Amino acid sequence: MKLAIIFGGSSFEHEISIVSAITLKSVIKSHQLEFIFIDSSRDFYLIDSNNMKSKFFSSKEYLKKAKKLEISKGGFFTSGLFSNKKIEFDVALNLIHGRDGEDGKLASLLEFFNIKYIGPRVEASVISYNKLYTKLYANYLGVKVIDYKVLSIDDNRDLDLEYPVIIKPLRLGSSIGVSIIKSKDELDYALDVAFEFDNQVLIEPFIEGIKEYNLAGTYANGWHLSIIEEPTKEEFLDFDKKYLDFSRDERVNRANIDEALEEKIKESFKKIYKQTFEGAIIRCDFFVIDNEVYLNEINPIPGSMANYLFDDFNNILSLVATNLPTQKNIKIDYLYINNIQKAKGKA
Repeated sequence: MKLAIIFGGSSFEHEISIVSAITLKSVIKSHQLEFIFIDSSRDFYLIDSNNMKSKFFSSKEYLKKAKKLEISKGGFFTSGLFSNKKIEFDVALNLIHGRDGEDGKLASLLEFFNIKYIGPRVEASVISYNKLYTKLYANYLGVKVIDYKVLSIDDNRDLDLEYPVIIKPLRLGSSIGVSIIKSKDELDYALDVAFEFDNQVLIEPFIEGIKEYNLAGTYANGWHLSIIEEPTKEEFLDFDKKYLDFSRDERVNRANIDEALEEKIKESFKKIYKQTFEGAIIRCDFFVIDNEVYLNEINPIPGSMANYLFDDFNNILSLVATNLPTQKNIKIDYLYINNIQKAKGKA
């Protein structure tokens, strides 16, 4: 099978997507790879595997050495003097973190042009990209979430909060714009930082020493779940630590938890995934308080696809690629218009 890894995008997480793509180049051994880069101007480029190095992008060398692509029905094409050449691959992999990849834009493009892809579909993207929608979705499914407030940029900042709290841009990942504040004196500055990235923020209580667990998985003709990881516990992982985290390619250790808690976490994951995230490999991050499981966030396109949580990541890719959801073919027969024309005597 040949995979086309699509990465980059017009996003604050653009660089992290590049890191993920470079990591997967070394991880994916059982499949052939093509690399399709989307730059900040949202132009598509075919990247030679030998050029999959961070400096190739940061120096903008790709502008001189990479072939520009156009997206059209059925795939991506290079422009030639007499004809366009199609880039041959079986399935695309959406590896764009943040805007463009996780907000549904790329999913819409790929579905519109009938290109098979691994990744969240449009509805799944909308739900997981916006932290408020994620909370509402989880609540609807009966999965607990931490209490929260949403504040817009023009709202009154005179908030009644019990500190410490954590402030997050509503539509951003990778800890960008996130602050932990321990007193009211720090509130204005933290909000100013978050509003640099989004016009709405999420405010949650920051709970010291809370237990956190990560689980990745997919449904492809049956459930395929990773091990449950207990991530390194620091006050919180800032952007730099998350950046390094996205380049992980070594297997991590299984969390030391009992079977009952493991089953609770898995059941919560399955509720979240359900039919909404079909065709995607996602990672859910959970909190555990008094033995109760709370959803922290959904990562619809996790860093380096959470390869480090699976026993056989290459096999997982194969399973998803061969069990992708399909769009219903809608037959357009113009029966309604033809009947109107007949009724008017204009048939």
